[in-house]
Amino acid sequence: MNESKENRVPPDDQTVEMNLPNRQGFERVVMGSVAALAKNVGFGASQIEDLKTAVAEACINAVQHGNKNRAGARVFVTMNFKDGILNVSVFDEGEGVKGKPKDPDIARIIESLDPPVGFGTFLMRRLMDSVEFLKVGNQKHEVRMAMRLGG
Repeated sequence: MNESKENRVPPDDQTVEMNLPNRQGFERVVMGSVAALAKNVGFGASQIEDLKTAVAEACINAVQHGNKNRAGARVFVTMNFKDGILNVSVFDEGEGVKGKPKDPDIARIIESLDPPVGFGTFLMRRLMDSVEFLKVGNQKHEVRMAMRLGG
């Protein structure tokens, strides 16, 4: 995913950037990277597992919903640690989320009254300290997540 210089924050010594193919399975690369960064700066095992789950869900959503499984599309991930907070952004080339995603109604899903969708965003919001869904320019969508060390 090419970004213009005006839209990019220059990397620093705590920033990791990844540019991934739009295919399922590459979320595991991001999971390993966020786990390594989090461990390196002092996050415990439980928080690392939460980070890995939230990041995987954001990447899977980027591939399936944002980029609609288009072969030529890319998923771009940035992560950094600053002031005791691990920030992760997952970008896709889609149109973005319209409105704030609702939590799934689990009872209705169990009774087959609603389709089994919405669990990814539900998990992200439950596991992370903050989650935002942002439109970036005309061609990009960002899921911005943050977790406080020891939170």
